[in-house]
Amino acid sequence: QAQFVESGGGLVRIGGSLRLSCVASGFTLDGYAIAWFRQAPGKEREGVSCIIDSDGSTAYADSVKGRFTISRDNSKNTVYLQMNSLKPEDTATYYCATGWACSGYAADFDSWGQGTQVTVSS
Repeated sequence: QAQFVESGGGLVRIGGSLRLSCVASGFTLDGYAIAWFRQAPGKEREGVSCIIDSDGSTAYADSVKGRFTISRDNSKNTVYLQMNSLKPEDTATYYCATGWACSGYAADFDSWGQGTQVTVSS
């Protein structure tokens, strides 16, 4: 079954950093756009960042620009999300998924993993 396995979440203080990893299982990343989404309790799943394969172009939600960095290593079948200067509003379960373009819409993406929980507290 093609899906991602996310890891790297945890409890961190305001202003801290985390690096999330997302390993593809059952398929390769070649050619796909890969996005990170997040979902907080009671809220809709929202796009956080996305990276395409052809030229490595990236996109970020306004709320994370300048703080988060997405990267990919196709040789390791892995996508990363470096999160710095974390805020309480970043608290959510983070997921990665595949698509054909960085649309920002969850419905356009597949191969969802179980997610990894990020909690930012004081």
